[in-house]
Amino acid sequence: MKILVIGSGGREHALVWKLRQSPRVSAVYCAPGNAGTAEIATNVPLPISDHHGLIEFARAERIGLIVVGPDDALAAGIVDHLGHAGLRVFGPTQSAARLESSKVFAKEFMQRHGIPTAASGHFSDPAEAHRFCQKSKFPLVIKADGLALGKGVIIAQTPWEAAQAINEIMEKRAFGAAGDQVVIEEFLSGQECSVHALVDGENYVLFPAAQDHKQIFEGDKGPNTGGMGTFSPPDKLVTPEIIERIHKEIMVPFMEGIKKDGLHYKGLLFPGLMITEEGPKVLEFNCRFGDPETQVLLPRLKGDLVDWIEAAVAGRLDLVEADWDPRPACCVVMASGGYPGSYTKGKVITGIEEAEALGDVTVFHAGTHQEEGALVTAGGRVLGVTAMGGTLAEAQARAYEAVSRIHFEGATFRRDIGAKGL
Repeated sequence: MKILVIGSGGREHALVWKLRQSPRVSAVYCAPGNAGTAEIATNVPLPISDHHGLIEFARAERIGLIVVGPDDALAAGIVDHLGHAGLRVFGPTQSAARLESSKVFAKEFMQRHGIPTAASGHFSDPAEAHRFCQKSKFPLVIKADGLALGKGVIIAQTPWEAAQAINEIMEKRAFGAAGDQVVIEEFLSGQECSVHALVDGENYVLFPAAQDHKQIFEGDKGPNTGGMGTFSPPDKLVTPEIIERIHKEIMVPFMEGIKKDGLHYKGLLFPGLMITEEGPKVLEFNCRFGDPETQVLLPRLKGDLVDWIEAAVAGRLDLVEADWDPRPACCVVMASGGYPGSYTKGKVITGIEEAEALGDVTVFHAGTHQEEGALVTAGGRVLGVTAMGGTLAEAQARAYEAVSRIHFEGATFRRDIGAKGL
């Protein structure tokens, strides 16, 4: 079978890396891919928005399965377009992907189906948003309604900060059309965690949990990013009791909700959770593999990912059994200096071979490009350095030893990834 992965980030490199390990796969393509996917697959120079070009390519190459990575591709209806062309695609439809592409839609879905989440209001008029904040208790969380590359969330500690956030999102349009509406919600205290579940419309299979680190600086300080690192499993936080509550209070109502609402959901569901004193509450729904969570989950998956994805597409996940490596994994993201603000591209990257020579280390490319024979930076998040170990402490130490062997000008990374688990 030939497989096409859509996207160009670290998540897509991890998907390509895992899919090509299947004995059932004869070739893997990635559109448009990055320098890392080019080493283990064939990159296809087509943007994710070129649905016609992707259909033509898939037909010409007789692609047997298409795996969609990015959220914006799902929001643009790529699964609908490719599916209508007779191609087999993994991912939810455009209508179902609104659970990620619109925080207002997701909030209303959760409230309608009794899924625990923060109390909130949503507004399309900045004046109404300001008035709501004036009557609310702080801190507040202010979110752009649409997709904002993981950066459209601002925690406002004071009324002045809330006013600034609303102005940035709705007036200055810092996140473009994502700021047409805002969701303003209560601040939930606790620790965040990520869970992934394969969904086939009738059944679901829950992955082990992971814990992401979204802020740019150590100690969860500074602005949000797309994710600066993660580890799995966060056993001290996500206990067997919490897992049971995730099943009962989140996943079961979710499955019942998509049926009642007529949402055609076959793909990956990734709820971002806050583990509060009252239990798990949903911060947001994501409708695709997480980044960088995928970079620690797939190395732990011992089974064939192709079998899992095909079962989700065919509606037979009840026949699939999970098999996971018990060893922890830790991923440290190396980013360009200045990220998540402005940064310079084209910095030469060295040391990846030395890092992977440590053993149990895989370096996943995100913002990379080959330029005149040299590997150079081409994005904000550049690499995800993943290591496994007998304990989380061993995985963390190995990941940071690998990071120390990789160099590019201005490289920045958090030095506390995994510390919460220790």
